[in-house]
Amino acid sequence: MERLKLSTLISEDQIAKRVKEMGAEITKRFKGEELVTVCVLRGAFMFYADLIRSIDTDVSCEFFGCSSYKSTKSTGEVKLTLDLTQPIEGKNVLLVEDIVDTGLTMSYLLKTLKARNPKTLLTAALLFKPEALKTKVDIDFVGFEIAKDYVVGYGLDFEDYYRNLPYVGKVENIN
Repeated sequence: MERLKLSTLISEDQIAKRVKEMGAEITKRFKGEELVTVCVLRGAFMFYADLIRSIDTDVSCEFFGCSSYKSTKSTGEVKLTLDLTQPIEGKNVLLVEDIVDTGLTMSYLLKTLKARNPKTLLTAALLFKPEALKTKVDIDFVGFEIAKDYVVGYGLDFEDYYRNLPYVGKVENIN
């Protein structure tokens, strides 16, 4: 495996603080209501675990698996690898993603979930790269806006490595 040269973009403390703030915002929106949270695997799992622990309402957990990357580049094609186990019709749903860059994956997932007729469908993303968007998507709860840099850590990977880092690192040695 190629060793990456990393610089800290977002520290562990910054992430923890912002995730708690996001949890409070989501709690305010859904207090007293049931909420189905959908984790987009695999990159969002760390953010998702921390986020749902910061939400103070009745939360159930679902998982969507999808793939749209080969190495460091988006293929432009989203493949669903794992589907929900329960229906979401008539329910409040929060789709939780690690990073929104091109917007293609988020757009695909939103279209897929909207077709299942949820009561509400909102989105949360730890990272958002507005300069990289190829299709317009609105993210309801954003952790951090970042530049078009390639990042790893806190669930985000390079060839399935670096997910275990407790911070988000900017990769310095990949174009």
